Amino acid sequence: MKFNKWTLGLAAVGVVSLTSAARADETKISQLNTALSNTTISGYVDVSAQFNPNGGAGGAPAEGGPNSFSPNYYYNQPVNSINLNVVDIAIDKPLDESPWASGYHVEFWVGALGQQLNVGNDIRQAYITLRTPVGNGIDWKVGVFDTIVGYESNTTYNNPNYSHSFGFNIEPTTHTGILANYKATDWLSAQVGVADTSYAGSGTYTAAAGGNPGNTAGLYRPTFMWGPTLTAPDSFGWAKGATLSVATIITGGNTANQYSSAGGGGGKTFYAGLTLPTPIAALKFGAAFDYLNAADLPANTWVAAVYSTYQFNDKLSLNLRAEYMNAGYDENYYDGSVNGGATAYTGTETTNESQELTATVQYALWANVLTRLEFRWDHTNFSSPGSGAYVSNTGNQQQNAFMLAAQAVYQF
Repeated sequence: MKFNKWTLGLAAVGVVSLTSAARADETKISQLNTALSNTTISGYVDVSAQFNPNGGAGGAPAEGGPNSFSPNYYYNQPVNSINLNVVDIAIDKPLDESPWASGYHVEFWVGALGQQLNVGNDIRQAYITLRTPVGNGIDWKVGVFDTIVGYESNTTYNNPNYSHSFGFNIEPTTHTGILANYKATDWLSAQVGVADTSYAGSGTYTAAAGGNPGNTAGLYRPTFMWGPTLTAPDSFGWAKGATLSVATIITGGNTANQYSSAGGGGGKTFYAGLTLPTPIAALKFGAAFDYLNAADLPANTWVAAVYSTYQFNDKLSLNLRAEYMNAGYDENYYDGSVNGGATAYTGTETTNESQELTATVQYALWANVLTRLEFRWDHTNFSSPGSGAYVSNTGNQQQNAFMLAAQAVYQF
């Protein structure tokens, strides 16, 4: 055992013994080894290529796309491109079964997508997990964590498709705050939280305080969130494991965008999502409904989506998605600009309706590698110049946009 000079000096005058010092060091080493033995490192590498034969791909000119009136396929990746999307690295110490358990989760996004969540320093999530022995136990997250709403998530390989849905683009993605999760029974759990800031892609839509030009300057307006999840028990037969999730997020903020106005308005997000097995074991369905109420705007936006998955075998599956969006007041809702910017209401926009169909073939040929080939068709009811129609590679207005994409994700 190697001792530092201070320990040797204290031992020389009889203040401490080398035996006790050795035991103390061994205790520290043992505690460190115990902590490290319960820590896991995981992540993934996500790469893709997308081809947009007639333009209309994600992103304003600053992001490499033709303009802002276009589908946000994948975090505003540029048209006709090959991309290293992200390297995700997560470090975890999960909660154990003790009544006062603690742990943590730190997750980094390195790459193009690392800048999209607007959290800073390429941090996707970073929170402490705590348990309090109340009832069945309340599990807490304190820090930066993913939102509680949405059928799709920021973890790319967990989604059924490569491209994101319209619904994803009007949902918050990440919060900085406190979230409590309580599992009342095997079939009922609920989440409740409060956040200082919330993010939708690269747009922050809740500010903690200050900056308001109106008489509410400096007024603190947090974000509140809550929602239950129901899970069908084994007694439901073929429907066991089906889930129904409902969530509400109420935002109060000071930023000037679709969610809250410079005058201090707020917004509300309502979400309902369903996953449903079928009597055919290989076939599963899903559905999602998103409703966005922006308090300072004259109309609301809502999206309805249906999903299906057919698992041919343990390697091959087909994932389908169909969506309809009614973008109440502003054509920019349907193109994903909520996840990439904001356009102020001018009083001249009218209701925009748009639809999309996506088919994704997913195959696991190599160990730990997920590969996908996807075709997507988008249609908007807008057709006049400047009103929200897609723009072709030659600059012409059009009502349809197409995408063919390939994606590979290595998980470790």
